[in-house]
Amino acid sequence: MGKRILLAFTAFVCLLGQEVRPPAAQLPSWVLIEANVPYDQYSETVLDIYQPGKAALGKRPGVIVIHGGGWVGGAKERMIKRHCLPYLEKGFVVCNVDYRLAKTATAPAAVTDVLNAAKWFRDNAKRYRVDPKRIVVTGTSAGGHLALMVGLTPKGARLGPEAHVAAVVNWYGITDVADQLAGPHMRKYAVTWLPAQPGRLELARRVSPMTYVRKDVPPVLTIHGDADPTVPYEHGVNLTRALREAGADAELISVRGGGHGGFDDKQMERLYRDIFRFLEKRKIIQ
Repeated sequence: MGKRILLAFTAFVCLLGQEVRPPAAQLPSWVLIEANVPYDQYSETVLDIYQPGKAALGKRPGVIVIHGGGWVGGAKERMIKRHCLPYLEKGFVVCNVDYRLAKTATAPAAVTDVLNAAKWFRDNAKRYRVDPKRIVVTGTSAGGHLALMVGLTPKGARLGPEAHVAAVVNWYGITDVADQLAGPHMRKYAVTWLPAQPGRLELARRVSPMTYVRKDVPPVLTIHGDADPTVPYEHGVNLTRALREAGADAELISVRGGGHGGFDDKQMERLYRDIFRFLEKRKIIQ
């Protein structure tokens, strides 16, 4: 009897856990949802596909959305309202990605996962009527870092398949991982994701977007609050400057007085107007 009660309680808790993360609860009825699609072998490597229900005359643009949480927490469902829905309203097909967190696998696992997710989305572009030449990647904080890694990582880095995206929209992402492992900008989440080990600094270099700055990368738009207490504003500034000096297409939107996200609705509306202008200028929105 006691065992049956325990099993029943466990099942109840699992059901509650599922109710915490329902994409349908946050999306309008006109969105078609394909949830928790596996893109790799691990239980965490799943993604959601959200499609506008309205028929399109041709292929749609696509966006890969990557959640933050310092590589130690977070979930794709947290991205729906502010980072999936605006793209859906613009006619994008959204690929909303989960990946292995530090408790399951430390660096560079998350990078490899999102590179594999990007490949999966590109390989399945025809199935979802997505134009593979108009796929954007975006993310917040650690998700911004991972979005940058999708956009900038070359095949020679041996971290995963090269992604071939059309643009990166980086929301206050970490651009220099080593900067957060020691010194004044050290953060517990970074140390947890990349713990002490032989060759630690070399691994930090390999998983840092700054390492892969060069001319032939997709356009990069960075959005960063100039009072961010978690990921220093300089991360966005330094990456944008380095990309421009290398001859790449890069822009920075500075949010005056902005912290680590937490922008209000009016700020988000203005920022998305700027984002969509950036993408229209690069012919990703037609």
